Amino acid sequence: MKIQLSDHFTYQKLLRFVFPTMIMMIFTSIYGVIDGLFVSNFVGKTPFAALNLVMPFVMILGGMGFMIGTGGSALVAMELGCGKKEKACQTFTILIIFTVILGMILSVAGMLLIRPVSVFLGATPEMLPDCVLYGRITIAFTGAFMLQNVFQSFLAAAEKPKLGLAITVIAGITNAILDAVFIVGFGWGLAGAALATGIGECVGGLLPLIYFSRPNSSLLRLTSAKLELRPILKTCANGSSEVMSSVSSSTVSMLYNFQLLKLIGENGVSAYGVLMYVQFIFIAISIGYSIGSAPIISYHFGAGNHEELRNMLRKSMLLMLGSGVLLTCLAILLSAPLAKIFVGYDAELYRLTTHAFHLFAFSFLLSGFNLFTSGFFTALNNGGISAAVSFLRALVFQALSVLILPVFLGVDGVWLAITVAEVCACVLSISFLAVKRKTYHY
Repeated sequence: MKIQLSDHFTYQKLLRFVFPTMIMMIFTSIYGVIDGLFVSNFVGKTPFAALNLVMPFVMILGGMGFMIGTGGSALVAMELGCGKKEKACQTFTILIIFTVILGMILSVAGMLLIRPVSVFLGATPEMLPDCVLYGRITIAFTGAFMLQNVFQSFLAAAEKPKLGLAITVIAGITNAILDAVFIVGFGWGLAGAALATGIGECVGGLLPLIYFSRPNSSLLRLTSAKLELRPILKTCANGSSEVMSSVSSSTVSMLYNFQLLKLIGENGVSAYGVLMYVQFIFIAISIGYSIGSAPIISYHFGAGNHEELRNMLRKSMLLMLGSGVLLTCLAILLSAPLAKIFVGYDAELYRLTTHAFHLFAFSFLLSGFNLFTSGFFTALNNGGISAAVSFLRALVFQALSVLILPVFLGVDGVWLAITVAEVCACVLSISFLAVKRKTYHY
């Protein structure tokens, strides 16, 4: 039976609706993980460190797609909730055109800036050529990466999360196969990893574009529309929390790398890279839930259904806290085998990574709760609060923690910084939810 945004959502129905988007986000996060796995084991430790060093900059550019997708899908879903389907399709079309234009601009700018950015990030003379090589190739595909991120949100808003999952699985499998062919088969090294990722992103970005360009059974399709500034500005303002989160996370990753290079050298950057790959997958579960549930929240907000808003918030809070406990236990149990997969070839690096895992794992207890709170306010079209939660959680609290804690705890302070930041963000999230309860009637 088809699940519609206008339905009342039980736990079973809610999980059925958001599950495809959660899996879709996991597959998207696997892109970088697959690259890291192949590069670490088949290319070498220095190229692996170089990849990890430039990845934050690459993610900042691609993160603009999350801004347009989350902010735009909330706007479009609200218009659908108000019964304005034609207006929703026009807004959708405007935002896709804007994504393509912005993607081309960012690709050119990113390729020109990658060398000075790599130097700024602390690339050693040995790492610099690899940083530039991997960065330029992946950044060339920024437009496709942004489209993929945008469509992940809009496919949920169009009541087609399963289609989004299928497309992302195809893209992920394409990436994995090409990694094996280009790196192991052809011996193209880091360039092969970057090219495989880019082609995978093209699959994930262009297939939905084709689907929405043709007559389809979803709530949305691309139609004739003039480029208007108002929906673009509203989308960017509402989705600012997502780009803020991407920029903040990437900036903090740079701080982590600075600290680790200073404290323990290249091994620290490699160990942190492994933690980031696991975090990509674990956090993708929470991000996927937030993206998948956001159109439901936006729809009922637009329809003035306050009871369903309360229902969604209550169920989501319990699901996020429960999954946090599960993910923390899983991260601790899997720390050794995951470290073995990535850096088992180096005994010292393996021990360092396993120890870091045990401390880093506790951050998953509250991360899902904080991410959903930010996404909840985005879905309510309150980009200000959403951006505040994201900015303080991902940048201010983490930056302060990663700079201060090592003074007292050494390297362990680096690994514990994110957990301290999540605790601070949880207090902030609860405060905003309490203050705005009467405003939104949840």
